[in-house]
Amino acid sequence: MSIKSELKKDGIEVIEQLDTLKTNAIAKHISEKICATFPELNFNQDNLFIKLSRLNMYTAKIPDGMAEATYFYKNSSIYFNEHISEENLEKFAIHECIHYLQEVKDSRNSLIKMGLCEYTEFRIYGLGLNEAAVQLMTSKILGTKKDFVKYYGISFEAASPSYYPLECALVSQLAYITGEDILFDSTINSNDNFKNKLISLIGEKEFLEIQNSLDLIINYEEQITKINNKIVKIDDRNKKVDNLISKINDLKQSIENEFIGAQNNIIKSYFDKEFERSNTVGELENFRKKLYSFKDYIGANSGYTFFNDYYVDKMVEIEEKTNLIQNNQYIPKASIQLPKEYSRIWAIIGFFKNLFKFNKSKSYNENDNL
Repeated sequence: MSIKSELKKDGIEVIEQLDTLKTNAIAKHISEKICATFPELNFNQDNLFIKLSRLNMYTAKIPDGMAEATYFYKNSSIYFNEHISEENLEKFAIHECIHYLQEVKDSRNSLIKMGLCEYTEFRIYGLGLNEAAVQLMTSKILGTKKDFVKYYGISFEAASPSYYPLECALVSQLAYITGEDILFDSTINSNDNFKNKLISLIGEKEFLEIQNSLDLIINYEEQITKINNKIVKIDDRNKKVDNLISKINDLKQSIENEFIGAQNNIIKSYFDKEFERSNTVGELENFRKKLYSFKDYIGANSGYTFFNDYYVDKMVEIEEKTNLIQNNQYIPKASIQLPKEYSRIWAIIGFFKNLFKFNKSKSYNENDNL
Protein backbone atom coordinates (compact mmCIF):
# COMPACT_ATOMS: atom_id res chain seq x y z
CA MET A 1 0.00 0.00 0.00
CA SER A 2 1.36 3.44 -0.96
CA ILE A 3 1.95 6.21 1.60
CA LYS A 4 -0.89 8.22 0.05
CA SER A 5 -3.29 5.26 0.39
CA GLU A 6 -2.29 4.65 4.01
CA LEU A 7 -2.83 8.29 4.89
CA LYS A 8 -6.19 8.30 3.10
CA LYS A 9 -7.24 5.28 5.16
CA ASP A 10 -6.79 7.48 8.26
CA GLY A 11 -8.68 10.31 6.62
CA ILE A 12 -5.55 12.43 6.01
CA GLU A 13 -5.39 14.31 2.70
CA VAL A 14 -2.14 16.15 1.91
CA ILE A 15 -2.43 19.76 0.76
CA GLU A 16 1.16 20.95 0.37
CA GLN A 17 4.68 20.56 1.76
CA LEU A 18 6.21 23.26 3.95
CA ASP A 19 9.16 25.02 2.36
CA THR A 20 12.71 24.34 3.57
CA LEU A 21 12.96 27.71 5.31
CA LYS A 22 9.90 27.03 7.49
CA THR A 23 10.95 23.43 8.20
CA ASN A 24 14.40 24.59 9.32
CA ALA A 25 12.90 27.31 11.53
CA ILE A 26 10.72 24.71 13.29
CA ALA A 27 13.68 22.32 13.65
CA LYS A 28 15.88 25.08 15.11
CA HIS A 29 13.22 26.21 17.60
CA ILE A 30 12.48 22.69 18.84
CA SER A 31 16.13 21.60 19.09
CA GLU A 32 16.83 24.68 21.24
CA LYS A 33 13.79 24.02 23.44
CA ILE A 34 14.58 20.33 23.99
CA CYS A 35 18.20 21.06 24.96
CA ALA A 36 17.19 23.90 27.30
CA THR A 37 14.41 21.93 29.00
CA PHE A 38 16.25 18.61 29.34
CA PRO A 39 19.99 19.32 29.76
CA GLU A 40 20.37 15.97 31.57
CA LEU A 41 19.68 14.17 28.27
CA ASN A 42 22.99 15.57 26.94
CA PHE A 43 21.80 16.34 23.41
CA ASN A 44 24.14 18.15 21.04
CA GLN A 45 21.97 21.02 19.79
CA ASP A 46 23.62 21.24 16.36
CA ASN A 47 23.25 17.50 15.74
CA LEU A 48 19.68 17.60 16.96
CA PHE A 49 18.86 20.45 14.59
CA ILE A 50 20.39 18.59 11.63
CA LYS A 51 18.34 15.48 12.45
CA LEU A 52 15.05 17.37 12.84
CA SER A 53 15.64 19.43 9.69
CA ARG A 54 15.53 16.19 7.67
CA LEU A 55 11.87 15.73 8.51
CA ASN A 56 9.28 16.33 5.80
CA MET A 57 6.44 18.59 6.94
CA TYR A 58 3.06 19.04 5.28
CA THR A 59 -0.27 20.77 5.79
CA ALA A 60 -3.21 18.40 5.37
CA LYS A 61 -6.91 17.91 5.85
CA ILE A 62 -7.28 15.90 9.06
CA PRO A 63 -10.59 14.51 10.42
CA ASP A 64 -12.19 16.21 13.43
CA GLY A 65 -11.21 14.66 16.75
CA MET A 66 -7.78 13.52 15.59
CA ALA A 67 -4.57 15.15 16.79
CA GLU A 68 -3.79 18.55 15.25
CA ALA A 69 -0.51 17.08 13.99
CA THR A 70 0.56 13.51 13.36
CA TYR A 71 3.90 11.81 12.67
CA PHE A 72 4.08 9.08 10.03
CA TYR A 73 7.21 6.97 10.48
CA LYS A 74 7.20 5.25 7.08
CA ASN A 75 8.25 8.43 5.31
CA SER A 76 9.52 10.41 8.34
CA SER A 77 6.88 13.10 7.87
CA ILE A 78 4.71 15.34 10.04
CA TYR A 79 1.24 16.33 8.86
CA PHE A 80 -0.33 19.49 10.31
CA ASN A 81 -4.04 20.23 10.29
CA GLU A 82 -4.70 22.91 7.68
CA HIS A 83 -6.50 24.99 10.32
CA ILE A 84 -3.32 25.54 12.40
CA SER A 85 -1.98 29.05 12.00
CA GLU A 86 1.62 29.37 10.84
CA GLU A 87 2.78 30.83 14.17
CA ASN A 88 1.40 27.75 16.01
CA LEU A 89 3.08 25.09 13.86
CA GLU A 90 6.09 24.89 16.19
CA LYS A 91 3.83 24.26 19.19
CA PHE A 92 2.13 21.29 17.54
CA ALA A 93 5.37 19.96 16.04
CA ILE A 94 7.07 19.27 19.40
CA HIS A 95 5.15 16.08 20.26
CA GLU A 96 5.66 14.69 16.74
CA CYS A 97 9.36 15.59 16.63
CA ILE A 98 9.88 13.64 19.86
CA HIS A 99 8.22 10.65 18.18
CA TYR A 100 10.71 10.99 15.33
CA LEU A 101 13.62 11.01 17.78
CA GLN A 102 12.23 7.94 19.57
CA GLU A 103 11.79 5.56 16.69
CA VAL A 104 13.83 2.38 16.37
CA LYS A 105 13.51 0.50 13.05
CA ASP A 106 14.78 -2.84 11.82
CA SER A 107 16.65 -3.49 8.56
CA ARG A 108 13.33 -3.62 6.64
CA ASN A 109 12.36 -0.13 7.89
CA SER A 110 9.69 -1.65 10.13
CA LEU A 111 9.08 0.08 13.45
CA ILE A 112 10.03 -2.13 16.41
CA LYS A 113 10.16 0.40 19.25
CA MET A 114 9.15 3.97 19.87
CA GLY A 115 10.14 5.17 23.32
CA LEU A 116 8.12 3.15 25.84
CA CYS A 117 6.04 1.50 23.10
CA GLU A 118 6.92 -1.87 21.57
CA TYR A 119 5.70 -3.02 18.16
CA THR A 120 5.38 -6.78 17.65
CA GLU A 121 3.98 -8.80 14.77
CA PHE A 122 0.64 -9.25 16.48
CA ARG A 123 0.19 -6.34 18.87
CA ILE A 124 1.44 -2.93 20.05
CA TYR A 125 2.32 -2.67 23.75
CA GLY A 126 2.68 0.55 25.72
CA LEU A 127 1.09 3.00 23.27
CA GLY A 128 -0.82 4.84 26.00
CA LEU A 129 2.21 4.91 28.28
CA ASN A 130 4.41 6.35 25.53
CA GLU A 131 1.92 8.94 24.29
CA ALA A 132 1.48 10.23 27.84
CA ALA A 133 5.23 10.37 28.47
CA VAL A 134 5.82 12.26 25.22
CA GLN A 135 3.01 14.68 26.08
CA LEU A 136 4.47 15.28 29.55
CA MET A 137 7.78 16.17 27.89
CA THR A 138 5.92 18.44 25.46
CA SER A 139 4.08 20.18 28.31
CA LYS A 140 7.40 20.82 30.07
CA ILE A 141 8.90 22.30 26.91
CA LEU A 142 5.87 24.55 26.43
CA GLY A 143 5.70 25.48 30.11
CA THR A 144 2.07 24.38 30.29
CA LYS A 145 0.45 25.28 33.61
CA LYS A 146 -1.44 22.65 35.56
CA ASP A 147 -5.19 23.05 35.62
CA PHE A 148 -8.00 21.38 37.57
CA VAL A 149 -10.16 19.48 35.07
CA LYS A 150 -12.86 16.85 34.86
CA TYR A 151 -12.93 14.13 32.20
CA TYR A 152 -15.25 11.14 32.06
CA GLY A 153 -16.46 11.81 35.59
CA ILE A 154 -12.92 12.01 37.03
CA SER A 155 -11.65 15.25 38.60
CA PHE A 156 -7.91 15.91 38.92
CA GLU A 157 -5.14 18.46 38.49
CA ALA A 158 -3.83 17.92 34.99
CA ALA A 159 -0.23 18.46 33.85
CA SER A 160 -1.58 18.35 30.29
CA PRO A 161 -5.16 19.70 30.48
CA SER A 162 -5.96 19.41 26.76
CA TYR A 163 -4.03 16.42 25.39
CA TYR A 164 -4.10 12.89 26.85
CA PRO A 165 -5.05 14.31 30.29
CA LEU A 166 -6.05 10.98 31.89
CA GLU A 167 -3.08 9.09 30.50
CA CYS A 168 -0.73 11.88 31.62
CA ALA A 169 -2.26 11.81 35.11
CA LEU A 170 -1.49 8.10 35.52
CA VAL A 171 2.03 8.40 34.08
CA SER A 172 2.66 11.38 36.38
CA GLN A 173 1.83 9.04 39.27
CA LEU A 174 4.38 6.55 37.94
CA ALA A 175 6.97 9.32 37.51
CA TYR A 176 6.35 10.37 41.13
CA ILE A 177 7.45 6.87 42.09
CA THR A 178 10.49 6.51 39.81
CA GLY A 179 11.53 10.13 39.27
CA GLU A 180 11.01 12.07 36.04
CA ASP A 181 14.60 11.84 34.79
CA ILE A 182 14.52 8.09 34.20
CA LEU A 183 11.06 8.35 32.59
CA PHE A 184 12.18 11.00 30.10
CA ASP A 185 15.48 9.22 29.40
CA SER A 186 13.66 6.01 28.45
CA THR A 187 11.05 7.97 26.49
CA ILE A 188 13.52 9.76 24.24
CA ASN A 189 16.20 7.03 24.07
CA SER A 190 13.83 4.04 23.79
CA ASN A 191 15.51 2.04 26.55
CA ASP A 192 14.03 -0.15 29.31
CA ASN A 193 15.49 1.70 32.31
CA PHE A 194 12.15 3.20 33.38
CA LYS A 195 10.29 -0.07 32.85
CA ASN A 196 12.84 -2.09 34.82
CA LYS A 197 12.94 0.38 37.71
CA LEU A 198 9.16 0.49 37.89
CA ILE A 199 8.95 -3.31 37.88
CA SER A 200 11.45 -3.44 40.75
CA LEU A 201 9.23 -1.05 42.74
CA ILE A 202 5.73 -2.36 42.00
CA GLY A 203 6.14 -5.82 40.42
CA GLU A 204 6.05 -7.08 36.82
CA LYS A 205 2.43 -8.25 36.94
CA GLU A 206 1.28 -4.87 38.22
CA PHE A 207 3.33 -3.01 35.60
CA LEU A 208 1.74 -5.02 32.78
CA GLU A 209 -1.74 -4.43 34.20
CA ILE A 210 -1.19 -0.66 34.39
CA GLN A 211 0.37 -0.58 30.92
CA ASN A 212 -2.65 -2.45 29.56
CA SER A 213 -5.08 -0.03 31.25
CA LEU A 214 -3.34 2.91 29.58
CA ASP A 215 -3.58 1.15 26.20
CA LEU A 216 -7.28 0.49 26.75
CA ILE A 217 -7.99 4.11 27.74
CA ILE A 218 -6.37 5.50 24.59
CA ASN A 219 -8.17 2.88 22.49
CA TYR A 220 -11.56 3.72 24.00
CA GLU A 221 -10.94 7.43 23.39
CA GLU A 222 -10.16 6.75 19.73
CA GLN A 223 -13.36 4.72 19.41
CA ILE A 224 -15.37 7.61 20.87
CA THR A 225 -13.83 10.00 18.31
CA LYS A 226 -14.72 7.68 15.42
CA ILE A 227 -18.29 7.23 16.65
CA ASN A 228 -18.74 10.97 17.08
CA ASN A 229 -17.58 11.50 13.49
CA LYS A 230 -20.19 8.97 12.35
CA ILE A 231 -22.94 10.74 14.28
CA VAL A 232 -22.06 14.11 12.68
CA LYS A 233 -22.68 12.62 9.23
CA ILE A 234 -26.21 11.47 10.11
CA ASP A 235 -28.82 14.12 9.36
CA ASP A 236 -31.60 13.17 11.75
CA ARG A 237 -31.91 11.62 15.20
CA ASN A 238 -32.88 7.96 14.79
CA LYS A 239 -32.43 4.57 16.39
CA LYS A 240 -28.98 4.20 14.87
CA VAL A 241 -27.85 7.47 16.48
CA ASP A 242 -29.32 6.38 19.83
CA ASN A 243 -27.33 3.13 19.62
CA LEU A 244 -24.14 5.04 18.83
CA ILE A 245 -24.71 7.40 21.78
CA SER A 246 -25.29 4.39 24.03
CA LYS A 247 -22.00 2.90 22.81
CA ILE A 248 -20.19 6.16 23.63
CA ASN A 249 -21.64 6.15 27.15
CA ASP A 250 -20.42 2.56 27.63
CA LEU A 251 -16.95 3.54 26.45
CA LYS A 252 -16.89 6.54 28.80
CA GLN A 253 -17.75 4.26 31.73
CA SER A 254 -15.01 1.85 30.66
CA ILE A 255 -12.48 4.71 30.62
CA GLU A 256 -13.53 5.76 34.11
CA ASN A 257 -13.24 2.17 35.39
CA GLU A 258 -9.82 1.62 33.82
CA PHE A 259 -8.43 4.86 35.23
CA ILE A 260 -9.61 4.22 38.79
CA GLY A 261 -8.50 0.59 38.64
CA ALA A 262 -5.02 1.53 37.38
CA GLN A 263 -4.67 4.30 39.96
CA ASN A 264 -5.61 2.01 42.84
CA ASN A 265 -3.18 -0.59 41.50
CA ILE A 266 -0.36 2.00 41.50
CA ILE A 267 -1.15 3.09 45.05
CA LYS A 268 -1.39 -0.37 46.58
CA SER A 269 1.40 -2.10 44.64
CA TYR A 270 3.97 0.63 45.29
CA PHE A 271 3.16 1.76 48.82
CA ASP A 272 2.61 -1.77 50.18
CA LYS A 273 6.11 -2.72 49.04
CA GLU A 274 7.59 0.60 50.16
CA PHE A 275 6.10 0.11 53.63
CA GLU A 276 7.77 -3.31 53.89
CA ARG A 277 11.08 -1.72 52.88
CA SER A 278 10.81 0.93 55.62
CA ASN A 279 12.54 -0.52 58.69
CA THR A 280 13.62 2.52 60.70
CA VAL A 281 11.70 5.39 62.29
CA GLY A 282 13.25 7.79 59.76
CA GLU A 283 12.28 5.59 56.80
CA LEU A 284 8.72 5.32 58.10
CA GLU A 285 8.49 9.11 58.40
CA ASN A 286 9.72 9.49 54.82
CA PHE A 287 7.17 6.88 53.75
CA ARG A 288 4.39 8.84 55.47
CA LYS A 289 5.41 12.07 53.74
CA LYS A 290 5.61 10.38 50.35
CA LEU A 291 2.19 8.75 50.75
CA TYR A 292 0.65 12.02 51.94
CA SER A 293 2.08 13.98 48.99
CA PHE A 294 0.65 11.44 46.55
CA LYS A 295 -2.78 13.00 47.19
CA ASP A 296 -1.83 15.80 44.77
CA TYR A 297 -1.70 13.27 41.91
CA ILE A 298 -5.03 11.56 42.61
CA GLY A 299 -7.99 11.57 40.24
CA ALA A 300 -11.37 11.07 41.94
CA ASN A 301 -14.85 10.26 40.71
CA SER A 302 -18.08 10.46 42.67
CA GLY A 303 -17.80 8.46 45.89
CA TYR A 304 -14.07 7.70 45.52
CA THR A 305 -12.58 6.82 48.94
CA PHE A 306 -9.84 4.29 48.16
CA PHE A 307 -6.88 6.61 48.74
CA ASN A 308 -8.26 8.12 51.95
CA ASP A 309 -9.09 4.67 53.34
CA TYR A 310 -5.67 3.36 52.36
CA TYR A 311 -3.94 6.37 53.94
CA VAL A 312 -5.79 5.93 57.27
CA ASP A 313 -4.95 2.20 57.37
CA LYS A 314 -1.29 2.89 56.67
CA MET A 315 -1.10 5.53 59.41
CA VAL A 316 -2.25 2.88 61.91
CA GLU A 317 0.37 0.43 60.59
CA ILE A 318 3.09 3.09 60.76
CA GLU A 319 2.29 3.78 64.42
CA GLU A 320 2.36 0.07 65.28
CA LYS A 321 5.61 -0.53 63.42
CA THR A 322 7.23 2.58 64.96
CA ASN A 323 6.36 1.40 68.47
CA LEU A 324 7.89 -2.02 67.79
CA ILE A 325 11.09 -0.42 66.42
CA GLN A 326 11.41 2.00 69.36
CA ASN A 327 10.96 -0.88 71.83
CA ASN A 328 13.46 -3.08 69.95
CA GLN A 329 10.71 -5.61 69.21
CA TYR A 330 10.54 -5.29 65.43
CA ILE A 331 11.92 -8.14 63.31
CA PRO A 332 12.00 -7.53 59.52
CA LYS A 333 10.09 -10.24 57.65
CA ALA A 334 13.10 -11.03 55.49
CA SER A 335 15.09 -12.10 58.56
CA ILE A 336 12.41 -14.48 59.88
CA GLN A 337 13.32 -18.09 59.07
CA LEU A 338 10.42 -20.51 59.50
CA PRO A 339 10.95 -24.29 59.83
CA LYS A 340 9.90 -26.21 56.70
CA GLU A 341 7.19 -28.07 58.63
CA TYR A 342 5.80 -24.78 59.95
CA SER A 343 5.78 -23.23 56.49
CA ARG A 344 4.04 -26.27 55.05
CA ILE A 345 1.27 -26.10 57.67
CA TRP A 346 0.63 -22.43 56.87
CA ALA A 347 0.69 -23.17 53.16
CA ILE A 348 -2.07 -25.75 53.65
CA ILE A 349 -4.08 -23.33 55.81
CA GLY A 350 -3.62 -20.65 53.16
CA PHE A 351 -4.84 -23.02 50.45
CA PHE A 352 -8.09 -23.75 52.28
CA LYS A 353 -8.59 -20.05 53.12
CA ASN A 354 -8.25 -19.18 49.43
CA LEU A 355 -10.58 -22.02 48.49
CA PHE A 356 -13.19 -20.67 50.90
CA LYS A 357 -12.79 -17.16 49.48
CA PHE A 358 -13.19 -18.51 45.94
CA ASN A 359 -16.40 -20.36 46.78
CA LYS A 360 -17.78 -17.33 48.59
CA SER A 361 -16.92 -15.05 45.66
CA LYS A 362 -18.45 -17.47 43.17
CA SER A 363 -21.65 -17.63 45.17
CA TYR A 364 -21.82 -13.83 45.33
CA ASN A 365 -21.28 -13.45 41.58
CA GLU A 366 -23.99 -15.97 40.78
CA ASN A 367 -26.45 -14.14 43.03
CA ASP A 368 -25.41 -10.82 41.53
CA ASN A 369 -26.39 -11.98 38.05
CA LEU A 370 -29.95 -12.89 39.03
